[in-house]
Amino acid sequence: MKGEGIPKRVFIDLVIWVVAALLCMLWRWVADKSSLVAYWALFGVMAVAWVLIGSVLQLYRSYKVAWFWQAMLSLVLTAGVMIGLGWWLLPKMEWNLSPRVAMWMVLLVGAFDTVIIWLEHYWKYATNMTVPAMTIEHRADAVVTRKDEKRRPESVESIHQSVLSVTTEEDYQMLLEKAHLDSRQTKAVCDRNRFAFLQIPNYQYETIADLTLLNDAKGINRRFCIVNQKLPDEGRYVCCYRPQEYIKKKILAKYPAGLNWVIYSLYFFSKRVLPRLMLTSRLYYDITKGRKRMLSKTEVLGRLYYCGFEVDEIVPMGHIEYVFAHRHSQPYPQEQIKVYGPLIKLPRVCKDKEIKYFYKMRTMHPYAEYIQKYVFDARGGMNIADKSDDDWRITSWGKIMRKYWLDELPMVINWLKGDVKLVGVRPISKTMFETYPEWLQDKRTRCKPGLIPPFYIDHPNTFDELFESEDKYLTEYLEHPFRTDVKYFFLTMKSILGRKTHSA
Repeated sequence: MKGEGIPKRVFIDLVIWVVAALLCMLWRWVADKSSLVAYWALFGVMAVAWVLIGSVLQLYRSYKVAWFWQAMLSLVLTAGVMIGLGWWLLPKMEWNLSPRVAMWMVLLVGAFDTVIIWLEHYWKYATNMTVPAMTIEHRADAVVTRKDEKRRPESVESIHQSVLSVTTEEDYQMLLEKAHLDSRQTKAVCDRNRFAFLQIPNYQYETIADLTLLNDAKGINRRFCIVNQKLPDEGRYVCCYRPQEYIKKKILAKYPAGLNWVIYSLYFFSKRVLPRLMLTSRLYYDITKGRKRMLSKTEVLGRLYYCGFEVDEIVPMGHIEYVFAHRHSQPYPQEQIKVYGPLIKLPRVCKDKEIKYFYKMRTMHPYAEYIQKYVFDARGGMNIADKSDDDWRITSWGKIMRKYWLDELPMVINWLKGDVKLVGVRPISKTMFETYPEWLQDKRTRCKPGLIPPFYIDHPNTFDELFESEDKYLTEYLEHPFRTDVKYFFLTMKSILGRKTHSA
């Protein structure tokens, strides 16, 4: 291994030799009560010989520059040379020890090294995403360039037949009415490969109707971003997907009670969890090419907003939902890959209006953060817990985690980092912060936020009551910091244990 990696791998191999030696000596002692002292010198010599031979045969090359089979070939050659030397030298030496013991030692060390090599190269494979980050070029204002004219009847019929090849007559009639498929300003596309959209001329179409199920589409974000660049300002985009909720209902209804949940859990894990994890995401897409993924309503809408669209209407049609959106802005800067694991970081307004990222366990579907305003507006605004009532972005297990405060546990990391103190007003999102009156915003940003908020003592039901509760704490804290935090800590513990307060 080149550079600083060599000592690390050599150290790991020496540790493996110690473990393997202990196992072999234990086996010999149990088998025939052999003397164990004589083995130590043999195993010490073998360990040094292994490192020297391995270095010559490039066993310690970095996994970042060596292929898997190159590493395995070096390992096999090292083990082979060691076994050959053992069978030749041991009978001629005074140790009078069986070459078979040395062979088993080498094989045991080789097995451990095989596992390490596999793990190293799988890590290299799983984290080496060859698709570069997408560059989004800022563009000037643009208007549609094609005239709004009716298509010829034969052209409309051709589109009709194309639509029927992927969906139903009922869906076609809905799209004809809402997406204006009979207009020359509408472009209908049915291709799971996003590069098909690159062939569309810029700004010629007012509406692009994407008839490929997003569950089967490759590179959804890139697909959306390409469409965003092709549409004029306020141009419309129509896409469709099969909701996760429909798949769940179908599986639960198809199989007997008990078995249906087992099958659904396995399906959910393979189609929903594996594509999200860093160590399985690439393997999943290489095997399935991204087909038949489970997509939630939250994720589809969140991806659209992330890529510069605003949602106008959602039209359910049987097992498919059509989303009508319009181009609103440039997409967010596109990351190389957006993997959603169980631990997330959320931006929060802290002391001196500094934005810091706080750790939490994920309780919402992916991309939920991009449709916060959409959900609040659709549900008539947010409540004092910084959530919309009946927030469908929250997963079923997320509700359980919130009930028992499990989602808040990672904030201990922020506490250890010094981002928050133990007691204080909780760190809130910018959207929530902007609902506060200016005088309370100023008061809030004069103090460091806390893990345990006064919210759990006063249990406010309205924004006015929330503002009053926080103002009361902040006033006391600014006058007597230590005494106030001690007082609120014990009052909060009493409230939690007595009233079973749970996480918002």
